[in-house]
Amino acid sequence: MDGPDARVLSRVGWVLTLQLAAAVTVVIALVGALVYLAMSAGQRSDAERDLRHVIAANAVENAPPCVWMFAVENGGTRRTPNAPAGLPVRADLDAPGTVVREHRVDGISYLVRTEHHGPVVLQAALDRRYQIQERHRLYKALGVAEVGGLLAALVTGLLLARRAISPLAEALDRQRRFVADASHELRTPLTRLHVRAQLLARRTGPGALGDELGAIVSDTRQFGEVIEDLLLSARLRPHAVEGRAVDLAEIVASLVDAESVRAREQHVVLDVAGAATPQIVDGVASALRRVVGALLDNAIGHTPPGGRVAVVLARDGGRIELTVRDDGVGFDPADAERIFQRFTRGAQGRGRRFGLGLALVREVVESHGGTVEASGRPGAGASFTVRLPAASPDAKPRPAARRRRADTAPAR
Repeated sequence: MDGPDARVLSRVGWVLTLQLAAAVTVVIALVGALVYLAMSAGQRSDAERDLRHVIAANAVENAPPCVWMFAVENGGTRRTPNAPAGLPVRADLDAPGTVVREHRVDGISYLVRTEHHGPVVLQAALDRRYQIQERHRLYKALGVAEVGGLLAALVTGLLLARRAISPLAEALDRQRRFVADASHELRTPLTRLHVRAQLLARRTGPGALGDELGAIVSDTRQFGEVIEDLLLSARLRPHAVEGRAVDLAEIVASLVDAESVRAREQHVVLDVAGAATPQIVDGVASALRRVVGALLDNAIGHTPPGGRVAVVLARDGGRIELTVRDDGVGFDPADAERIFQRFTRGAQGRGRRFGLGLALVREVVESHGGTVEASGRPGAGASFTVRLPAASPDAKPRPAARRRRADTAPAR
């Protein structure tokens, strides 16, 4: 499956994967934090217990490993053999009562407990280097577990996301095929109905019945254009068009000429610039005509009498840029992206309802490897800019046949 739906499903899959990875990372981090806190509390508790036992036993000469004890009495000090030169801690010896503090002496961390027993002051210090080393080993183990858990979560998340969205992808693909098949089957009988309505309108002539038949002709034409849009949308595949060299300037010139009658009837000035110079792109001519026709129809349909529609075609480096600008009703800037969604409404569900035309414009442009963007303000007009990759300099388009006028329904 490909197309806009495939991109959405791909994004959903990655979001699910990243969410799972984030959840696993948070769980491992929380578990690691709890283990670290429990280990630190346990080490501190064990160290304080050992110091209490050493002081209670007054084991100055035979203190356990990594513990040194000192007894200060009448200005003299007894100490454990080979005790570090920076001990005992004199500040704690002078403090009243029992004092338990951590000190760093000569770059080594000690937990020091000091007690007063009458004229004798006892102090025991425990070297915490080995406890700190154990915590560092725990850090490394947690880091390895975090990385391993993250990789495992990414792989598992990708597999689970693919399995989760596979039925949805299949359903969307079936929906696209259904739309294409239904549109194809509806097109032929609707075309016959449109032709018969035209014949009846011509035979009837002016009058109430003729006006009603003319309305039927207009409605069937618009209905047919919606079906054509649905059929084209169902067949589009982004960045996968198998097109040939197309002169976008020729398409613009022919459609501007076709729409000039309608523009004059609505008293709208239609200007075009840059269409005299060939602008060659790779693509499908009929699809690109649909893009230009929809943008022109959109601009003319929303420009009041006395307004102006400007069509500018130019080359910008390796891209061909088409801009259709009008000074009509415009739109809320908040709708700059929403207008390219199918059958949506304006900001916060209010305002103008956008049809299929502009959504199809984006799909066609993206299927040709290009981009389209819109800008505008209420009452200050709107501007649509299409950028398509330019074809190679030696590409030559086929001579175009005579085009019929593309009377499309308003797209905005």
